[in-house]
Amino acid sequence: MCRPVCLVPRDARQAVLLGLLLLTASSAALGAGTLGLGTPARAAVIAAQDIAIGPRGEELPAGSGGAAEGKLIYAAKCAMCHGATGSEGPDPVLVGGQGTLTSDAPLLTIGSYWSHAITLFDYIRRAMPFTAPGSLGADEIYALTAFLLAANGIIDAGQRIDREVLPTVAMPNRDAFTPDPRPDTP
Repeated sequence: MCRPVCLVPRDARQAVLLGLLLLTASSAALGAGTLGLGTPARAAVIAAQDIAIGPRGEELPAGSGGAAEGKLIYAAKCAMCHGATGSEGPDPVLVGGQGTLTSDAPLLTIGSYWSHAITLFDYIRRAMPFTAPGSLGADEIYALTAFLLAANGIIDAGQRIDREVLPTVAMPNRDAFTPDPRPDTP
């Protein structure tokens, strides 16, 4: 008959069990809420971090921007990673790629792959620029979004983007994704 092999000596197992028992007993003796850990979340703190934007764009902030302004912001804050026009890299290519999704070498860019223009605004707002995420204001983000959409031929270079216009932008790949079947989503 085989005996199970225990890699922890019996005395060490007992010490761990005793430690856990003491920790549990001391926690129970202190009672819930008496440890003073953390603070209740204040509404202002929650609101500052609740920046999610849904697919309808209802949560988009006030502001606006155009491609001409966005080009200047892009040159100053984005070109170092995405190239002078957005089609060079070294980091992910943002411009071009239309018609490549069914090829052997698909190029997943804003203009070829992304399904919603709102997603672009949301991503820039949360994660860009890489060296200072969250540092851009709403007008700068709208301008960058307009520049990138215009560079991909999705909007006219003279069109301004704001909270009313952005949800209406029809992305080239919008119908290639499986719709969300939940009734509360578009």
